[in-house]
Amino acid sequence: MPQQQAAPLQAGMDAPHFELPDADMAPFKLVGQQGKHNVVLYFYPKDDTPGCTMEANEFSDHEEDFAKYDTIVVGVSRDECISHASFRDKHGLSVLLLSDTEARVCRKYGVMVEKEVDGHKKLSIQRSTFIIDKQGKLRHALYAVHAHGHAQEILKLVKEMK
Repeated sequence: MPQQQAAPLQAGMDAPHFELPDADMAPFKLVGQQGKHNVVLYFYPKDDTPGCTMEANEFSDHEEDFAKYDTIVVGVSRDECISHASFRDKHGLSVLLLSDTEARVCRKYGVMVEKEVDGHKKLSIQRSTFIIDKQGKLRHALYAVHAHGHAQEILKLVKEMK
């Protein structure tokens, strides 16, 4: 029986809490950001693939712009911490990369979709981004986004937040 998918999240809802290890295996807790930072939480399919590299580079390029708005950028995929570390180091990424190998957080955020690859169905991450305010509320929930130019779109939404 296929695993039940979480209903897509919507603006105004509380962001589902989670804790995941980063590229250096240090724990990152979403609740630890409350009262301190807005969080841009983006889910991407795989380290070091063309679209994911472009997206991570664009978010990294705007790190200082996001910081002006008390916002940190966090990427999540199912890759291992060691893969994240080499991806980060190879491309000089400044975004925090979290490892969700079991897809627990991916399911909470409703980003796992079934895709057919070479005639076989497999679950993979649908590129999606969530903007979470300092109170832990979802301000934006964007599913099935495109990598190119996405960081600039998200920065614009962050700037518009009051």
